[in-house]
Parts: sequence; C-alpha cells; structure tokens
Amino acid sequence: MANYDPSKKYTWSPEDKFVLTGSQFGLILNALRGVLNTPEASKILLASRANDAIEEVMAAAVEEYIVKEAEEEVPVSQLRKM
Repeated sequence: MANYDPSKKYTWSPEDKFVLTGSQFGLILNALRGVLNTPEASKILLASRANDAIEEVMAAAVEEYIVKEAEEEVPVSQLRKM
C-alpha cells in the first residue's frame, strides 16, 4: 500500500472516481460559494464572459477576412543594428 505524500505530484485518469462524505462535500461547496459570492469574483466572472464574447466576435471577423493577422513588428532598436 502506498503512502500519500502531499509534497509529491499525482495523476489519475478522467474515468477514475472519488468518493466524498457529506461533510467533505458540504465543506467544498460552502468554500466555493464563499469565494464566488464576493464582489471580486463577480467582476472576474463578468470579465471572463466579456472576453468570451469579444473572442467570438474576433473569430467571426477573422473568418470573414475583416480582421487580418498582423505581421510582427521589428523594434526600432533592432532596425539600427541591421
């Protein structure tokens, strides 16, 4: 039997199942609710949704050739060395 060492990294497959007690489940649920109910979390979640919206608009604009990939600019300091 292996011993758990919190200083080590572990891995598992997506199919593996973990069992929580009601107490553990409640603790995790209440901790997440406590964090997500803060004004800071609300701002971050709103910013994430706004980012998703602008990424969707950008993707459509690229597909329609409205927005084109920018060529990499060479800094002025690099031009002087050429």
